[in-house]
Amino acid sequence: MWWRRTRWAVFAWAVTRAVLLLALFGVWRYPGDDVRPDVAVIYHGWYAHLLSGGFPVGDTTWQYPPAAAAAFLAPALLPFLSYASAFYLLACAADAVVFALLLRTARAPGGRLDGAWLWIAGVAVLGPIALARYDVMATAVAVAALLAVARHPRVAGVLAGIGAMVKVWPVLVLAGVAGGRAARRVWLSAVATVAALGVVFAVFTRDAFAFLTEQRQRGIEIESLGALPFHLARYLGLWSGTSRLHYGSFEFLGPYVRTMSELVLAASVLAFGWLVWWRLKARAFDHAVLYDAAFTAVLVFIVTSRVLSPQYLIWLLGLGGLCLAHRHTAQRLPIGLVLVACVFTVLEFPIGFGPVVRSNLPGIAVLLVRNGLLLAASVSACRRLWRSTAPPRIPVAEPRRAERVTA
Repeated sequence: MWWRRTRWAVFAWAVTRAVLLLALFGVWRYPGDDVRPDVAVIYHGWYAHLLSGGFPVGDTTWQYPPAAAAAFLAPALLPFLSYASAFYLLACAADAVVFALLLRTARAPGGRLDGAWLWIAGVAVLGPIALARYDVMATAVAVAALLAVARHPRVAGVLAGIGAMVKVWPVLVLAGVAGGRAARRVWLSAVATVAALGVVFAVFTRDAFAFLTEQRQRGIEIESLGALPFHLARYLGLWSGTSRLHYGSFEFLGPYVRTMSELVLAASVLAFGWLVWWRLKARAFDHAVLYDAAFTAVLVFIVTSRVLSPQYLIWLLGLGGLCLAHRHTAQRLPIGLVLVACVFTVLEFPIGFGPVVRSNLPGIAVLLVRNGLLLAASVSACRRLWRSTAPPRIPVAEPRRAERVTA
């Protein structure tokens, strides 16, 4: 019975991933810019450096926590393949892990296959970039951490801590963990894991934390929400800045960019403050809230970031898949908006990246729609999370009028 329910999903996953791998192996050409140089050139260059026991200090493209080195060193597990081929296959393996976890969640009482189908469709829509970046590996760790919260809180904390040392954002998935003993176990395990890994990297490697101080001069990535005013001003001839490859991505550099960076940072702080306020006010916690809160926290983090790369949507697909696997989720509309945003993301990169870089009208239009969808999804997600967890309103009874007593 279970196989009958899932066989079409398994078939769809296998077919779509085979198509993506064939594009990465050069059997057919995906339209737009080539997404493979990051792995074949940049990741491979880091690989050689990391093997020496140090981190690529001075390389402006390196901007990751130290445990990310595991992802870039992983192709050594397949020494009979080229670095790029091994990386693509390992990324596909991480993709398969997420898919298997979503199928397992769907098999639980009250579970649904909607989450697995979201993962299948969303990653397929994003195209080969999903397997040509290491974000799918971080997503697998985050999804596993969320699923472990109920039965194995310490394991969940360890996984979240590892995820934080790989890509930072996975620690946000703990936003919806219910208070009490289990929550303390989760958070203590996460903090202990981060601390232990930090000590190991500090003692046994060189410059593991140099990335913390090498990002001060970053501009605004041209795909982010904060970049839209510069696109419009540049198109209208009202801004004299430029866009160029900077810190591993195309960024705007010039007048008012520093001011916009500060505004974006302020927006992130306000968003974090809202999450803390929600956490203090929330009263209803269950598995649906755990997944909904993780999805909302990461979505808000992405929307308010000064960097919004296409592969970031992989994070939302994994967490959104967990939400949809639970029938009581309140995030169906925001997740639907994110899925539509994936369509416009692939139109922006790699298919139409030239017009985006040059701030041409087609590129601006695609970015307006994509970022507008993500902003709307973020507002909707926050609103729905608040409503689903707020304490019920108790109507205040009006004082009864005193009855006139007649003698």
